[in-house]
Amino acid sequence: MSQTFDDISAQLKRRHRRSARLKWISMGALGLAGLFLVLFFADMLVKGLPAFQQAQIQVEIDYNEDAQRMGRAALDPDESRLVSRTFERLIPVALRENPKLLGTTETRWVLADSEVDQYLKGHRHKLNDDQQANVDALVEQGRAALKFNTNFFTTGDSKMPEASGILSAVMGTVMTMLVTLAISFPIGVMTAVYLEEFAPDNRLTQLIEININNLAAIPSILFGLLGLAIFINFFGVPRSTPLVGGMTLALMTLPVIIIATRTALRSVPDSIRHAAFGVGCSRWQVVRDHVLPLAMPGIMTGSIIGLAQAMGETAPLIIVGMVAFIPDVGASFTEAATVLPAQIFTWAGEPEKAFVEKTAGGILVLLTILIFLNATAVILRKKFERRW
Repeated sequence: MSQTFDDISAQLKRRHRRSARLKWISMGALGLAGLFLVLFFADMLVKGLPAFQQAQIQVEIDYNEDAQRMGRAALDPDESRLVSRTFERLIPVALRENPKLLGTTETRWVLADSEVDQYLKGHRHKLNDDQQANVDALVEQGRAALKFNTNFFTTGDSKMPEASGILSAVMGTVMTMLVTLAISFPIGVMTAVYLEEFAPDNRLTQLIEININNLAAIPSILFGLLGLAIFINFFGVPRSTPLVGGMTLALMTLPVIIIATRTALRSVPDSIRHAAFGVGCSRWQVVRDHVLPLAMPGIMTGSIIGLAQAMGETAPLIIVGMVAFIPDVGASFTEAATVLPAQIFTWAGEPEKAFVEKTAGGILVLLTILIFLNATAVILRKKFERRW
């Protein structure tokens, strides 16, 4: 039965309405995702920016004999309750290292207690009325203020929120990433080169390719279990070290680098290979002198993205023990260390209110690093990209 013009027009109108609904649904989903992203960044900024400021108090230090045993004795009793205990512990140490300080006085800015810091920032605190009055008096005298928190970048972890920093975690992250890069990049690139340029197309190579694609999609915590079973329990690699953490993350990064490298190699036209073969080059010379240099921008981009993904991982590193309390920077790849994501995880579980802003501040630092790495990958891709 033939359709009339009115029937066809009605069908077209229904199709247009469906297309319009799909368009608005897609735009709504995009807007909702953007809204969540904006709310996330806004929440992190509101909670994290205060971590880059820290309360300090100007006090007079009296290096007397009692201060040799108890640092609190060197401070005014009303002010000593407002000063961080980490500084008070340093006074007897300073007297032991420099006996000439005994009998002298010194006026300096010192780290305030975390409750004073929270009070000056307008957050919840546990100061009593007398302590609040003392802080207010110090502020009026210009002897208490919020200053840039250099300790956050120059010290390691601490049980005292006001003295906690990310230096040891950052250095542990750097050493872990160096191990990851040293293992995953050469092995991943050479594996991809073999599979793409040299390996025959048979069932074995097809099985290997399927398993590589599957490994790129499995949960990261399984790589942590694999690292625990193989590297720690079987090979005896020291636990909680950048060495075992980097080796574990290398396992997780390998599939990403292999897939990215194969994609970059496939983007090189076959005419390049044929021309090289035509002038007498061997297959290895073709790959080494022609294919790899042209594919290197894509390889570097994929490798940077893979390392950035590994840098943000926490679960596999928790399994291999990289959540240790590390107040000092490790000197080698076989000493206990922690990484920035694990440090953030540890701070998030602390009961003190001041650790909330430390957690958000650490997240801001980690996000800045990850955004920088991804931006570097985009710039490299744009700068060296070639269209054939």
